[in-house]
Amino acid sequence: MTAPVGVTDAVLGRAQQVADAFAAITAVELDARALLTGRAAMLGLRPQGRVSAGGATRLFVTRDGSWCALTLSRADDIAAVPALVQTDSPDADPWTAVENWAAVTDVRQVAERARLLGLPVAVLGESPAAGPRITELGPRSAGRSLAGQLVADLSSMWAGPLCGQLLRQAGATVVKVESPARPDGTRNGPSAFFDWMNHGKYSYAVDFDDTAALATLLGAADVVIESSRPAALARRGLGPEAVKPRPGRTWVRITGHGATGERAGWVAFGDDAAVSGGMVRNDPGTPVFVGDAIADPLTGLHAAYAVADSCARGGGELIEFAMSAVAALYAPLASMGDEVPAVAPGATPAGPVLGVDNDAVLRLIAGRQSC
Repeated sequence: MTAPVGVTDAVLGRAQQVADAFAAITAVELDARALLTGRAAMLGLRPQGRVSAGGATRLFVTRDGSWCALTLSRADDIAAVPALVQTDSPDADPWTAVENWAAVTDVRQVAERARLLGLPVAVLGESPAAGPRITELGPRSAGRSLAGQLVADLSSMWAGPLCGQLLRQAGATVVKVESPARPDGTRNGPSAFFDWMNHGKYSYAVDFDDTAALATLLGAADVVIESSRPAALARRGLGPEAVKPRPGRTWVRITGHGATGERAGWVAFGDDAAVSGGMVRNDPGTPVFVGDAIADPLTGLHAAYAVADSCARGGGELIEFAMSAVAALYAPLASMGDEVPAVAPGATPAGPVLGVDNDAVLRLIAGRQSC
């Protein structure tokens, strides 16, 4: 075990209830503490007050006294800072420029301008708590376990891949789908985290503009996990309503802030999504981060339980999670109780090499088409 990372035993207790509900359906026992704090323990991360554990997200105050969080994790995000703060002479430290600009700008303008530029921004507490939005997608099947189910995992980073990993542990065959041109960004980070999220999955590398190949895989899948903005698949004719129906299919859509209205276009990562949901701890006079990108593992855990429950009921559902809304469920617990020590997950095998299983995946698809 390592030092606490800002996760309280109240948060952990509620998450463990979800983990136990997953175990009741699948017989797979989960340690919620490892899921929520494992990356921090593995990589030696800890939130530093208004700086997130991973260092890419910061909390800052605006002119009207409101608090915002902004994530600058991608090169494009940092490159957009001069446009955000409206200067032709960017500061050597982008955070100094952002905080100085925010100090003379109202929160509404900060959020609107950042979102116009496609930046992951959050206003503290702007998102209400909500469970998943579940709608009928297609015909149901007889209730079934996850064992032997084919899962097409189109997600990346943390929440979606964690959902896929937990389904794999419950016996599903999980195919991790990535574009060769833009693979999962965690491949470029510490290998231990990528391995933890993706070991045991098949790797299928396919151009996302190859709609025929993707449609064939999605048409054969019992479960689909996606975490891109909804329009990304819809414009390719690969949305849940467009893919060939399959009795009992469960489709999970994970977004930062929701799949409808203007929120569908808002970019989010785990730390800023948590702030949007109000999941912060309060030091005297200032909010501080909770955990490590906490909205990601919470959403991944909730999504895995929702899939298991849906399959047990016969599926045929579209299940939509917003990470900010999941975080808001835990916001009242963020300052309740003692902080728990972080615990690293056990050693895991290496994750799959990109595209190493393409032929095997094609055989899986062909076998299902011949049934």
